[in-house]
Amino acid sequence: MTEDKIKEIEEKIADLKARWPAHSVPPSMWMQLEELEEELEEIIKAKKDEVNE
Repeated sequence: MTEDKIKEIEEKIADLKARWPAHSVPPSMWMQLEELEEELEEIIKAKKDEVNE
């Protein structure tokens, strides 16, 4: 399940970056990217913690 969630978030990030304008990126896109990257980091960290336990 964790692997599926990681893949899903990575796909969302890739899709967002594919739609990223060359100039004048809307703040909402920046916020969405930051939220996705934070969520991805949290899941990866939780996965590492599970392995280390």
